[in-house]
Amino acid sequence: MNDPRHLPTSRALRSAVQTAQGGRAEPATGSGAETVLRVLEQAGVSTVFGIPGGAVLPLYQALPGGNLRHVLTRNEQAAGHAASGYARATGQLGVCLATSGPGATNLVTALYDAHADSVPVLAITGQVSTDLIGTDAFQEVDIRSVVRPVTKCALQATTADEIAPALCEAIGHALDGRQGPVLVDITKDALQGSSAAPVPDLRPPALAVPPSPRLVARAARLLLSARRPVLYAGGGVVSAGAAAELKEVAETAGLPVVTTLMARGAFPDSHPLSLGMPGMHGTVPAVFALQEADLILAAGARFDNRVTGRLETFAPEAKVIHIDIDPGELSRKRHADVPLLGDCRQTLRALADELAHQAQHTGRWPARPAWTARTRQWRDRHPVHDGAATAALAPHHVIERLGRLTAGPRTVYTTGVGQHQMWAAQLLELDEPRRFITSGGAGTMGYALPAACGVQAALADHDVWAIDGDGSFQMTAAELATCVQHRLPVKVAVINNGTLGMVRQWQDLFHDRAFVQTDLDNGRTSPDITSLARAYGCHAFQCARPGDVDTVIREAAALRDRPVVIDFRVDKDALVWPMVPPGESNDDLLIARDTRPGFPAGA
Repeated sequence: MNDPRHLPTSRALRSAVQTAQGGRAEPATGSGAETVLRVLEQAGVSTVFGIPGGAVLPLYQALPGGNLRHVLTRNEQAAGHAASGYARATGQLGVCLATSGPGATNLVTALYDAHADSVPVLAITGQVSTDLIGTDAFQEVDIRSVVRPVTKCALQATTADEIAPALCEAIGHALDGRQGPVLVDITKDALQGSSAAPVPDLRPPALAVPPSPRLVARAARLLLSARRPVLYAGGGVVSAGAAAELKEVAETAGLPVVTTLMARGAFPDSHPLSLGMPGMHGTVPAVFALQEADLILAAGARFDNRVTGRLETFAPEAKVIHIDIDPGELSRKRHADVPLLGDCRQTLRALADELAHQAQHTGRWPARPAWTARTRQWRDRHPVHDGAATAALAPHHVIERLGRLTAGPRTVYTTGVGQHQMWAAQLLELDEPRRFITSGGAGTMGYALPAACGVQAALADHDVWAIDGDGSFQMTAAELATCVQHRLPVKVAVINNGTLGMVRQWQDLFHDRAFVQTDLDNGRTSPDITSLARAYGCHAFQCARPGDVDTVIREAAALRDRPVVIDFRVDKDALVWPMVPPGESNDDLLIARDTRPGFPAGA
């Protein structure tokens, strides 16, 4: 497949369309549906996810004549999440298909999720025939108006000749600048119609505008002179493929690094400069370092409220250097003293070179023994999990052992949303990007399993583990059938505490332990996850004792013929910590964590 960084921008696509219409491209022959397949294949797409229906049926009938692999999901939302997982694991365009009406509207949550996390997903929906638009026909919905707030663009083709230009334009938007989801709605008669228009060539985009040398030089001076600097890395580092440049900047300037939920793995957790994840459920060293910093280099991060809490009290003494490809993000939430607009990889490369140049010219390399010692002290005194043995099966123990026993360059983890997601983000040691795939900005429960389907479809030779909670798992458990049918041997670790754990944690800490409508089992096993998994044709295990965890994980990891589901029966009173109240100081955080029920005293 083609590298999406070399696929065309929307401007280049428009030029290609105009060139093709001028007669210099090979004329297309066949139906509108066949045109869709040709454009996708030309764009380097090899796998699509979806469900057929009346309005999109002409496209499905054309699939056997093309070279695309189709993965039949059990819900259109799952098709969108699978396309997202595919895109995030590979860095390439993810594609999902749906019919009109409820098929299209079922995609909305997945498109919103992709939009929140800047994931390039192309949704192609069928629409009623052109003459029925506006008549309230069966399964007619104005899906473009519905999805415009959660897509980069939403286009419609009502003739066969409009299909290729619309798809090319949409693909350009998905991959251009800050990436994101797009939708192309195609009427049934357009798919059935004959197209004589040429299919535009997909041409390489123009190079991104380089960052301002003057601002890069200023940023380097600030970094070399700062006493308490922190590098705050966000998901834009992963999208830009900038992990190597990030590491070089950190090492050249001696910067401790925090990686957001969307950037886990962009900087190696094993590196001595790594402080882990910042924010409400971040590590203590990451939270403390940001709060006490005198300079923050934000690379591809957007100062999300789960990281900052109250903006007016976040890092009050810090100047900010902000790198982002989206001009709308610069100084949107926190004023950027040095705004660096541009591709994250290109900008970090320029910054690394300038740091080395200035340091060599002045003969002064950064040395901050006091700051280094302080960050090391935080790491030593405040580990994420002390590993203490308990009679009940602790979720921390399950995820910690899962990470230790399965980690490797060919292992990818996906998660749902909830306590298990935060434990996974805290406890898995991640040294490479695109190995931890989760729903960040939207926080979509049910994401883990369909995303794992997409990852496994893209990376057949990888081990894919979906770490899920029992509440999140039940929202998309039917996708086990997708995995079985399409021979996607994903491993699902269900952290089963019989409750909506994260909501229950909030009720525990902030609502006087009034647990309202969060228990899922009412004292009974509902459902029996192992029986459910076996009914779908999966291997299944149950584990309720700490001493059995390693054995079960090893047995599951060895199975490759079909999906595996492990039901880990864990303590429902376990809490995710730290739980950082917005705007609290470092001292207040320690007091809060040591006195609230469920937090290990003095950790």
